[in-house]
Amino acid sequence: MKDTYILGIESSCDETSASIVKNGTDEIATVISSQIDIHKDYGGVVPEIASRQHVKNITIVLEECLTKANLTMEDIDAIAITYGPGLIGSLLIGLEAAKTLAFIYKKPLIPVHHIAGHIYANNLVKELQFPLLAVVVSGGHTELVEMTEHYKFTKLGGTLDDAIGECYDKVARVIDLEYPGGSKLDKLAKLGKKTYKLPVPLKDDSYNFSFSGLKSAVINLVHNERQRGNEINKEDLAASFQSSAVEAIISKVRKAIQDRNIKNVVIAGGVAANNGLREAMEQLCSDLNVDLTYPPLKYCTDNATMIAAAGFYAYKDGRIADLRLNSKSQDELM
Repeated sequence: MKDTYILGIESSCDETSASIVKNGTDEIATVISSQIDIHKDYGGVVPEIASRQHVKNITIVLEECLTKANLTMEDIDAIAITYGPGLIGSLLIGLEAAKTLAFIYKKPLIPVHHIAGHIYANNLVKELQFPLLAVVVSGGHTELVEMTEHYKFTKLGGTLDDAIGECYDKVARVIDLEYPGGSKLDKLAKLGKKTYKLPVPLKDDSYNFSFSGLKSAVINLVHNERQRGNEINKEDLAASFQSSAVEAIISKVRKAIQDRNIKNVVIAGGVAANNGLREAMEQLCSDLNVDLTYPPLKYCTDNATMIAAAGFYAYKDGRIADLRLNSKSQDELM
């Protein structure tokens, strides 16, 4: 059987990335241009700056990826592009590059939902086994997604307000951690103890999440302690916050596994790199005799490898777009 080479392009936020993946599982080459050092001074991603950086980087990244893979556009079978969700200006840069290549080289254009990419990052580790539950945890999303076959997604529930990654970054900012603060908060939590009383949000029978109340509880706690002249123990606060945040996710994952008779779980998204969450998920899946997969750190953050991996299965499913394809800042995974 002929090998299928997918060129993936990802530009949904502040990383410009291109990757070539063979048959949905084998990474041939990946190039990522990160903007973290640029946005660090602002405490978060500035959309206009991100878009301008994508314009500067996209051609360089694409050329470097092809060179690294020792391939040409003639060797590519299809082009997979993140069309959404994400920052609309950033998305458009990648999309226009993909559409231009598809037009010039007469290649199929494969639209890939950003979250589908994060889920399929796990396929680069071990082939997805169905039925499975994808625990999507990132800066913009917190969702439970059920899959019964390749590229068939059923959303069981999601966040009603803040995403888990956004909550981590805001709490990190409250205790003066440098952006991006989520990973730094995770490291601090490892050093601290659960001494501060914080709520576990949305303890109900749904598959939904809510993190705004937990974020507000941390802000109020820090404000009140400082008003009293008390010094915050950052390690203990990090441990207390992480305990509540992780328990909120674990409780809903446990319910979904038991309700839906799930035997395979994957973690997807930037927060899949969180050590506290990984350890809790490992314990839960061990207790319930469920197989767990999570991506290596290089596939947790935004990258085009996951987009190309997902694009292979979207291509097999016949999901080909024409040049009228447009970006979407918000879109449900279907």
